[in-house]
Amino acid sequence: MATISVPNPRRLSLPAGQAVRKLLALAVIAAVLVPFANSHWGSAAWPHDLTVDLSKPLASASNWVIDNRDTHPLFLYFFGYISNAVVLTVRAVYLALLAAGWPGVTVLAAAVAHRVAGTRLAVGTAVAFLACGALGMWVPTMQTLALMVVAVLASVAVGLLLGLGAGLSDRLHRALRPVLDTMQVLPAFAYLLPVVLVFGIGVPAAVLATVVYAAPPMARLTALGLRGADPEVLEAVESLGATGRQRLLTARIPLARKDLLLGLNQTIMMALSMAVIASVIGAGGLGDRVYQALASVDVGAALAAGIPIVLLAVVLDRITAAAGERGDTRGPAAGLLYALGAAVAVAVAARLLGLLDWPASWTLNFAEPVNRAVDWMTAHLYSGVPVVGGTADWAGHFTTWVLDPLRDGLQWLPWWAVLLVVAALAWLIGTWRTALTAVLAMAAIGVLGVWEPSLDTLSQVLAAVAVTLVLGFATGVAAARSDRVERVLRPVLDVFQTMPQFVYLIPVVALFGVGRAPAVAAAVVYALPAVVRITAQGLRQVDPAALESARSLGATGRQQLTQVQLPLARPALLLAVNQGVVLVLAVVIIGGLVGGGALGYDVAFGLAQGDLATGLVAGAAIVCLGLMLDRVTQPTERRTRKGA
Repeated sequence: MATISVPNPRRLSLPAGQAVRKLLALAVIAAVLVPFANSHWGSAAWPHDLTVDLSKPLASASNWVIDNRDTHPLFLYFFGYISNAVVLTVRAVYLALLAAGWPGVTVLAAAVAHRVAGTRLAVGTAVAFLACGALGMWVPTMQTLALMVVAVLASVAVGLLLGLGAGLSDRLHRALRPVLDTMQVLPAFAYLLPVVLVFGIGVPAAVLATVVYAAPPMARLTALGLRGADPEVLEAVESLGATGRQRLLTARIPLARKDLLLGLNQTIMMALSMAVIASVIGAGGLGDRVYQALASVDVGAALAAGIPIVLLAVVLDRITAAAGERGDTRGPAAGLLYALGAAVAVAVAARLLGLLDWPASWTLNFAEPVNRAVDWMTAHLYSGVPVVGGTADWAGHFTTWVLDPLRDGLQWLPWWAVLLVVAALAWLIGTWRTALTAVLAMAAIGVLGVWEPSLDTLSQVLAAVAVTLVLGFATGVAAARSDRVERVLRPVLDVFQTMPQFVYLIPVVALFGVGRAPAVAAAVVYALPAVVRITAQGLRQVDPAALESARSLGATGRQQLTQVQLPLARPALLLAVNQGVVLVLAVVIIGGLVGGGALGYDVAFGLAQGDLATGLVAGAAIVCLGLMLDRVTQPTERRTRKGA
């Protein structure tokens, strides 16, 4: 009988002897350093002597920027020109959209969708844009779309330049990789603070924060596509005497087309998410409507603005995904000219008929019935459900039994014990460099003087991650083992993955009110689709030969899952954990807007009150917390394989 080659899952895990040696080495280090720490700083909280008060220098820097923004050459002749260019470009796009009117914009979007993916997507795109108008959100939608167009074009340009450099130069690739890794784990809120310091509140800060947030996926996927080009094709082109530039334009870029379009897709999704979050710093549009409605707990108005955001995200995702799946490049310029021509003709006709503005009589009163439904839920589901209790009771119990003990336990632990736990986890899963990075990131939080709020945020992240992984792994296993379950879940996961982070706050506020539990619930819902997808994909990609071998030995379905599929899918499961942690942290921070407190509240407070010292310190702590969490959940083997 032929021998079946089955991958050994033990190769993917840390050998027991190596783990013991690492723990023993850490114990020796702790035996030396812990008595020293106790003798000098006896308290469990982070020692005050090891903190650095940055409020005065940050306030001074902020005051200097504010005082010199209108007079200093750096602002007048560099940042000022950038700001003016952004404002003029966004305004030009916005005025062009208004000039086209709702008929022209709808026809343009539908024509592009028809060219890329056919009639079905074209009809869906037209319905989505018409729904934005019917909800009374046409003008805010155009504001958001104008900001999106400018931000995406700038993000793609920056990402392409960085990706081309990293794809063609090994040295630049090595230099950019840790930068892009770090930027990938930073929550969106952290990007708002530096640009506000330089550009102030308004559209320029919103656009530039969006560019910084959305450019990394374009850069990473461009570099990946260029570096992954077929060597035989490149060698054949070179043998024909092609120059480096000709090889790039005729071979590398065409071969990387799918990666480039995937990068465009991811950039658009991240830009839309950030454009909504940037409403906190004056971006306007749909995000501002959601933000203002959440501030007044007007769920109906928030949902009326949130639905167009979701529709925009779904439409843009489908169009760019369909473009990436197409194997041909037939007449893209002709197709674009056709779409523009149709849109111009319809816009001219609408102007002659006086139909450019969305008719007020076609607007639905959406907020009022939603608010009535919310009032009914508040009266009956919020606290009036017999025996099991209402959603407010569940939120209260979760806070009392899970969040409070977890936060109090973390804050009760001595600071050096927290650092030791971080070091142990990072060293076991990675190398001593990984552990050192994680420990330094956690220690920097203490040095910044926000140790306790950071542990509060960490407790929310841990609770949300635990719930996410339980639900995500269970659902992912079900989707991997049943085609019917996978087909049912696919459209749901597609919609949930395209929704911007801000939108998740709307239903949880309606169900749970405000507080830390709603922030955790929103984080769970946001991170769950990614965990489910990665888990299901990892289990489905397990070597069929290994499963067939297990079946031939009489293994039951449960034994195949626990003894074959789960061990062999361990890298995918670890990736699911890492992505779940990163996504949860992003929404827990935004949860500061709905009572989540801790670092998210400090950032929101700093932005709202102009207290950039508080906001910047909290933002730096978020960066350090994200870096630490990424390092303790990202195996060295995966990083090595990704960088190969």
